[in-house]
Amino acid sequence: MSTPDIGIDLGTANIVMTYGKKGVVLSEPSVIAYNTSTQRILAVGQEAYQMIGKTPAYIEVVHPMADGVISDDLLTQCMLREFLQKVCGSQLVKPRIIICVPAFITELEKRAVADCVMAAGCRKAYLIDEPIAAMLGAGINIGRAKGHMVVDIGGGTTDVAIVSMNGIVTSHSIKIAGNRIDKAIQKYMMNRYKLLVGEQTAEQVKKTLTNLYDPRDDVTMIVKGRSVMRGLPDAVEINEMELFDAMEDEVFAIMEGIKKVLEETPPELVGDIYENGILLTGGGSLLGGLRELIHRTLNVNCVLAKDAVHCVAKGTGLAFQKINNLLDGFEGVTVYKYQ
Repeated sequence: MSTPDIGIDLGTANIVMTYGKKGVVLSEPSVIAYNTSTQRILAVGQEAYQMIGKTPAYIEVVHPMADGVISDDLLTQCMLREFLQKVCGSQLVKPRIIICVPAFITELEKRAVADCVMAAGCRKAYLIDEPIAAMLGAGINIGRAKGHMVVDIGGGTTDVAIVSMNGIVTSHSIKIAGNRIDKAIQKYMMNRYKLLVGEQTAEQVKKTLTNLYDPRDDVTMIVKGRSVMRGLPDAVEINEMELFDAMEDEVFAIMEGIKKVLEETPPELVGDIYENGILLTGGGSLLGGLRELIHRTLNVNCVLAKDAVHCVAKGTGLAFQKINNLLDGFEGVTVYKYQ
């Protein structure tokens, strides 16, 4: 008896799973809530995310992933096990799993991911680099001698890579992405308005009001929080221009990462990139005006991947069909068991 293969995009902000031919079957925040007194897991995913900032002292809600890597091994194992149980149910045969990792994490960090996914329950596991998975999920043929560039902006990391002939030619990973932008918004609200806002509020402001290409001061939004001066509920009105100022440093750090990869890429492949454009994937690629800003700054066209949020996860699922071809950026977990 066999069971469908599972592809996992284990992100800092969200976890997305594919299940055989069904495609994406789970997409939830990478959050877990547990009782600090009894050590019992109370909730994972969306249910746990709704608890952030609203729990009593004995309940802790945490992100077990930070900057694209595992920050708490045990909680990540528990979270993965809960999600696998939700997707698979009770299976007699454990599934094969492909899990994606940022392109530039260390061997030690890869080993941590490998140990977690094996402990969570699977019969065989593989690691795949995020840029490779993103390209596969976008339906791009990476087997030819032709350069393609991908910028995957997730919650914890931004991966930039040039892919050709089933492998990564040049890549760069920076620990600036959606979560850092949220924190920048929180910091701006504190410094400018002395207003304390939560991470959910900051994320909602980012999704609703961001305009990176042509910010205007007549497009506004009400932001609610707590006044630090008075300690009471308060609300202020901010506009697109202010929000651009709040996140400018983080956005242009991502631009510098893209520019660095282009500078290190062989000239022939740069010509391909100019022709094909840059593929944007991940939740951060949905920021308003990002494509236009990249085009104006770097003089390269940008294409937003279809279903950008789930693109990497779809690629992990498709990778099972290309195991024999993906010689670079793809490896079995058993490598880490016998070193």
